[in-house]
Amino acid sequence: MLKKSYPYYLANKPVAPNTDLDVLDKYTGKRATRVAFADNATVRKAIVAADKARGAMASFAPDQRRDVLEHCVEQFTQRQEELALALCIEAGKPIKDARGEVTRLIDTFRIAASEATRIDGEVLNLEISERTRGYRGMVKRVPIGPCAFITPFNFPLNLVAHKVAPAIAAGCPFVLKPAAKTPIGALIIGEVLAQTDLPDGAFSILPCSNDDAGLLVEDERIRLLSFTGGLVGWELKARAGRKKVVLELGGNAACIVDEDPGADLDHVVERLVSGAYYQSGQSCISVQRIYAHAAIYSKLRKKLMTAVSRLRIGDPQDEDVFIGPMIDEDAARRVERWITAAVKDGATQLVSGKRHKHLLPAALLENVPRGSDLYRKEAFGPVACLESFDDYERVLARVNDSDFGLQAGVFTGRLDHALRAWDALDVGGVIVGDAPSFRVDNMPYGGVRQSGLGREGVRYAIEDMTEPRLLVIRG
Repeated sequence: MLKKSYPYYLANKPVAPNTDLDVLDKYTGKRATRVAFADNATVRKAIVAADKARGAMASFAPDQRRDVLEHCVEQFTQRQEELALALCIEAGKPIKDARGEVTRLIDTFRIAASEATRIDGEVLNLEISERTRGYRGMVKRVPIGPCAFITPFNFPLNLVAHKVAPAIAAGCPFVLKPAAKTPIGALIIGEVLAQTDLPDGAFSILPCSNDDAGLLVEDERIRLLSFTGGLVGWELKARAGRKKVVLELGGNAACIVDEDPGADLDHVVERLVSGAYYQSGQSCISVQRIYAHAAIYSKLRKKLMTAVSRLRIGDPQDEDVFIGPMIDEDAARRVERWITAAVKDGATQLVSGKRHKHLLPAALLENVPRGSDLYRKEAFGPVACLESFDDYERVLARVNDSDFGLQAGVFTGRLDHALRAWDALDVGGVIVGDAPSFRVDNMPYGGVRQSGLGREGVRYAIEDMTEPRLLVIRG
């Protein structure tokens, strides 16, 4: 069970000046615990502490950084069920999925531990002409300095891990603002970090208001801002000044099922259903648009309808529940409105159910108009759109007919079609043989266009959190 209250972490120390933030059990709607809520002055103190810790963190040896990260791996492994239950309560994530996210948390810190001692440089051959004979060049990567992290509600453990773990590996102090609706996972990570020998001021984890988090965006002592969330990220970038900015802003992921899908249709359906309805569709790479070849469309449609209609919705602590509550009732109402509007404009509703407060049953729609919100925007809910195609080049163009470009999936048994998708799709990643919701925590992850800027994935995040420093020696 959760504690009665949780402190925030200011300059490595737990601080509990209040219990002003209520965290709700997302299924019952009742208060699950209370959390200390930071004010403007506290955020400013955290930035000052991170700036002061810059030198100490840079000097903190790579093997020491590795040891900190390995300590986290050990502690998270011991506390897996506690972390999963906290995630289930604060995010409404079905318990099986919550356990999966804890596994990914552990994986991400383990990857970071291995990367901490291999942040390498290079030797340059500068003897390119008579003028430069006798000169040698070397480049090493050095920590960029204090980082600011802002994370969303939907992956309260792993999206925090993808910022915190690389920062420690790179030697960067940081200030983290977790989502106010789901701060518990981040605070447990803070509790574990506080047990380590990180230099004073190396980290602060502060639930706070969006207004007070503005300091993290605008303060010039912060050298990198990494934001995961909605399209407001572009506004934050405009306010960020000279600091480096990394944005992951979501998508409306598409998946193509080719005439020869390269796999049994039952497997394809299982992966599509998982990708579209996992954690109530509240994932940036949730399957939102499905394009199936006309030759297999009828069979796939029937199998999808059967599978989606069988998804169980309810209490996320129930081991058999696949769809838990959405983050709040407003989110469920919005998705419901988009579905209703799409049907009114001509879409066919193949599978549906009646919303009960913030519980929204899985929905599957056919031939959704391309101008509708459900087609063009990020649904972030348990709904998918299905339509057929008969020309591969045209369906690639349909996938690209989006303001977003995070990941896309392609089920095909043809190598030329797989490679053509990789060449033609304007996205950050193409997943062949699986849904676009597939992610491994060491791969580069991010998007293009409205989906964001830069890449996460531990090694790629470390690149953003470090800078090349040149040494030239005249021999």
